[in-house]
Amino acid sequence: MTSQRPNNYSAFTLVELLVVIAIIAILAALLLAALNRGVGMARRIHCVNNERQFGHAMQMFVADNHFYPLVAITYPDRYVGWENTLSHSELDVPAHKEKPPNYPRPGIWHCPSAYLPRGFDGYADYGYNSYGMSARTDTNSLGLGGHHIWGPGFMDSPAPPINESEIASPSEMMAIGDGFKGGNGVIQDGWPYLWRTYGVQDNTPPYLGSTKRAYARHQGKTNVVFCDGHVESPALKFLFEDTSDAALVRWNRDHLPHREKLLP
Repeated sequence: MTSQRPNNYSAFTLVELLVVIAIIAILAALLLAALNRGVGMARRIHCVNNERQFGHAMQMFVADNHFYPLVAITYPDRYVGWENTLSHSELDVPAHKEKPPNYPRPGIWHCPSAYLPRGFDGYADYGYNSYGMSARTDTNSLGLGGHHIWGPGFMDSPAPPINESEIASPSEMMAIGDGFKGGNGVIQDGWPYLWRTYGVQDNTPPYLGSTKRAYARHQGKTNVVFCDGHVESPALKFLFEDTSDAALVRWNRDHLPHREKLLP
C-alpha cells in the first residue's frame, strides 16, 4: 500500500522557497550596503591621507617663506595657481597633467571619490581656502590666498600674500579641502577653492547636480586640513549652512564669524 502526500504539500514547498529567496535577497542587500559603506570609508581615508600631505607641504612652505601661497600669480606668459606653487616648492607630484584633458589629476591631487562630470575637463578635486567668507565683489579677502580678491582678468592680483602671523588661530583656520564652493544649501563642485559664498547655483552645465555629487562624495561629509596640519571631516551642512560662530570662524583668518557676509 502506497502512502499519499497531503494535497497542500506543493503549496507549502513553494511558500518555504519564497521565504528562503526573500531572506537571501535581504541578506544580499545588507551585505551590499555594508560593502558600499566600506568602499566609501576606504576612499575617504585615502582622501584624508592626500590632504594630510597637503598640510605638511603647506607647513613647510610657510616655515620657509613665513607667508601662505597666493591663490594665483600671473606672469607675462603663464599663470600659476596655489596647487602648482606647492607642487614645485614642496611636492614631487605635479598638480596637472602636461596635456589636456587634465583629469584625473595625478597622485595625491586626485580624490578617489570625486567624479568628473561629462564635458568638464577642468575639474579640480581639491580647493584652497583662498577667500574665507569674502564675496567676489569685496575688496579684501578673509582667506589665505592673498589680501585681495582674484578678479575676472588675468592681470588682477591677490598680492600681497598673507603673513604667518596674520592667522589668529591656526588650529581653527581651514586651509585646503574638497573643491567645493557654495552656501545656503547649494554647492558647486570641481573648484580649486574651498569657499563659502552666496549666489551659487548648480543647475547649469557643468555644475548641474553638483550639490548631489558633493553630498555623495563622502557620505555628506568633506575632508579639510587646517593650518596647523590636522585633518577633520565635518558635515557639509555644518560648513555651508550652519550660521553659528563655531561654523563661521573657521573660514576667516581673523577668527571672527563675519555673519554680515552670509547674504548679499
